[in-house]
This record gives sequence, structure tokens and C-alpha cells, in this order.
Amino acid sequence: MSKGKIASKDPSIEALEAGKKYFWCSCGLSQSQPFCDGSHKSTDFEPVCFQAKQKGKRAICCCKQTKTPPYCDGTHNEL
Repeated sequence: MSKGKIASKDPSIEALEAGKKYFWCSCGLSQSQPFCDGSHKSTDFEPVCFQAKQKGKRAICCCKQTKTPPYCDGTHNEL
């Protein structure tokens, strides 16, 4: 599978709620980064549904190159 468009080379620090479902943008086209707004519909990409295990701030990938979607793994430092 190809990687999405780089929306930003920096992750987005998001305050997540425990048990809440989120939809991470994998295509990089969303205007609501790092979350999906439906912009992928003209592509082969699908959003990644994830549920926060605990409340707190997490670094969510915006470069779309992470090997641990939706979480940042530092790959943006190599771009």
C-alpha cells in the first residue's frame, strides 16, 4: 500500500479520551488533520479507526509515513 500525502512533518499533539473512537486520516488530504474529514473518498485510502486506551496527550502522525499508525514513530525526522 502506498503512503499518503505529507500533511505536515510535525506530529499533532492531541488530548485523547479513554474509550473514544477516532478516525485517523491516512491519505493526508483532510482539512481536519490529523483526523479524517472524508477527503479520501476520491482515493484508494481509508481512514484508520482507533480507540484510545487511556486519557491523555499523544503524538498523532501527520506525515502519513509512520509504521505505527495513527501514532507518530519519528519517521518525520527522516523526511
